[in-house]
Amino acid sequence: MPARGRACHRAGLKYGMPIILAIETSSELASCALLRGDTVISRVSSGVRTHSQSVLPMIQELLAEAGIALKQCDAIAFGSGPGSFTGVRTACGIAQGLAFGADLPVVPVVTLDAMALACRQQYGAADVLAVLDARMGEVYWAQYRFEADAAAPATVLPPALSAPDGVSPQGAPVACGNGLSAYAEAFPAGGHAEVMPHAEQVARLARIAFAAGKTVTAAEAQPLYLRNKIAYTQAERREMAVAKAAEGVA
Repeated sequence: MPARGRACHRAGLKYGMPIILAIETSSELASCALLRGDTVISRVSSGVRTHSQSVLPMIQELLAEAGIALKQCDAIAFGSGPGSFTGVRTACGIAQGLAFGADLPVVPVVTLDAMALACRQQYGAADVLAVLDARMGEVYWAQYRFEADAAAPATVLPPALSAPDGVSPQGAPVACGNGLSAYAEAFPAGGHAEVMPHAEQVARLARIAFAAGKTVTAAEAQPLYLRNKIAYTQAERREMAVAKAAEGVA
């Protein structure tokens, strides 16, 4: 293990758990959190257009408050999406830059996973439907279940992109996320619209992933783009349609 890696590992063991710096900018809310042991400190800023300018100052404040240097962290975590295209790229890019500079591993955390954990923490929900406004008349959504005292959710239905009326959960989970208020006509039962992706939950889930060895290098870190996948499939279908039409003409 490189010298820097050994130093970071010792810093985490000193508190019994890893030290995780987390970044989340997938929505209008930008947040950063520093998890050390069971203690989390965080900073929040709103306004998508200011995310790239606000994240680094927030990180500097967190490290100064904790009295540590970036290289003393064990990993950099970020909300990998789905979410705002610009937002998830911002979080990924900053996480990559910090990880390269401090020789740290990266932990991507799905934003809907973080929302599910927040819903669990705030409302005690065992079954959660996370719904995030994807704009353009669509939502990102996924369903989760928390078993007993599990610290992380089990995925019932993986992250997907669909029209609001295409959300089809199993059973009757507790719904959360701004997709509920953005498309209230599709979610008449209501829910907890104020639950959004936050770096605090990203940090807690990243700690679990880090302990399990689920990290990537800075170069390997990538955002999760669900809309890109759908656009690609539609493009393939158009190409197939054109090919079939050409065959018919022939």
